[in-house]
Amino acid sequence: MTDASCLFCKIVAGEIPSAKVHEDELVLAFDDINPVAPVHQLIISRRHIDSAADLAETDAELLGRLFAVAATLAAEAGLPDSGYRVVTNVGADAGQSVGHLHFHLLGGRAMAWPPG
Repeated sequence: MTDASCLFCKIVAGEIPSAKVHEDELVLAFDDINPVAPVHQLIISRRHIDSAADLAETDAELLGRLFAVAATLAAEAGLPDSGYRVVTNVGADAGQSVGHLHFHLLGGRAMAWPPG
């Protein structure tokens, strides 16, 4: 998928509205439109990267920022005491439906294991 046709790139560009919960120079986070938990937010890279499989060592700062934002959002939602899950899917068989690096922050209910 190219940047021009990427759903999340369009959200980053402001072409598609989202319920933003965080925004900085590297990362954008917003509420998922089809939540599977009481707290379900998407944390995405502003730069188009297809998936975690395409990360390089030079992306260490970005990856650290994605997880730091996840921790901050979880704390803001009151999740650290009960727990939460941060998930990324890589490829169709894993459930990746948008070809743009993103993490799901899930919480507010008990999570099952194994997840899928």
